[in-house]
Amino acid sequence: MPDDLEIRLLRYYLALAEELHFSRAAQRLFVAQQALSRDIRRLEDRLGVRLLDRTTRRVTLTPAGRKFQIKARKLVALHDATVREMRGERRSVTVDIVGAGLTPALVLATARTLAPDVEFFARTHNGPEQAVRLVLADQLDVTFGRHPAPIDDLHRQPVRYERISVLLPENHPLAASAAIPLPALRDAKVCVRAGDHVTPGWEHAVRQLLGPSCVDLAGSHPHVQGADELAHHLRQRDAPILTMTTQPAVPGAVSRPLTEPIALFPWTMMWRTDNDHPGIHALRNAADQLASRENWLSTPDDSWLPQPEARHRTVDTDVASGAQ
Repeated sequence: MPDDLEIRLLRYYLALAEELHFSRAAQRLFVAQQALSRDIRRLEDRLGVRLLDRTTRRVTLTPAGRKFQIKARKLVALHDATVREMRGERRSVTVDIVGAGLTPALVLATARTLAPDVEFFARTHNGPEQAVRLVLADQLDVTFGRHPAPIDDLHRQPVRYERISVLLPENHPLAASAAIPLPALRDAKVCVRAGDHVTPGWEHAVRQLLGPSCVDLAGSHPHVQGADELAHHLRQRDAPILTMTTQPAVPGAVSRPLTEPIALFPWTMMWRTDNDHPGIHALRNAADQLASRENWLSTPDDSWLPQPEARHRTVDTDVASGAQ
């Protein structure tokens, strides 16, 4: 029937709606750009509405296009789930753990013990901004990180307020201290772009922390990834690096908690609202168990959180106080 919507056309539209660029979407779909443009027009003709506004410089979604994006995601997800169920296929769960040894990896390890029959696969990405796009495109099931802005069709669960620490060369003058007060870093040329935990959300948070204290940052450089590169970077720069308590050990380095204030980084778990796979439930239960056992979601009175999370904590506290 001429009014039928092909799943292929829906997949094409979702890729274009996420990329907002015909050439990139075509590359992602492994089709010619002209074919993609033709098929999108076919979809618009069948729906009887304009989904996109196109110019020579940019592509944007119309109001109808944004509404249809939500519907198309649900239709494609239902289609794929139905096919897998009828074939008797066991779907695996792909989880973005950001980096080895970090908080998301601890949650995944616990989930594997809670749901041994679920096949989990770990991936690493350069931050939830990229990973969220993959989650919405059904190319990734779960991601962790900091993405304060609300997103349609995405569930989120607070997982941990993790203490920010300082990674130091063993012979650094501050290494003898049990903890590092933030004012002690004022002239230390602190690096905030080294380690697998570094994402745009991390940088946004720590710049809020350091700015009011007039702490000088090291010069801008590419993101340093991997334990070996981190160790080399630390030796070469001989300067403090902001990290987290879950940072795996680095040869020739010591880690000290940051104080004055006790600075916290908010980890959040994110997944699609229409994804009810048992593996998602196992990950959520794992996060709940760890938070309860390790006190992951506590925030001392003198602790610091970035905005807008700090504002949300204040609102939650006020609500709780009013309920007493």
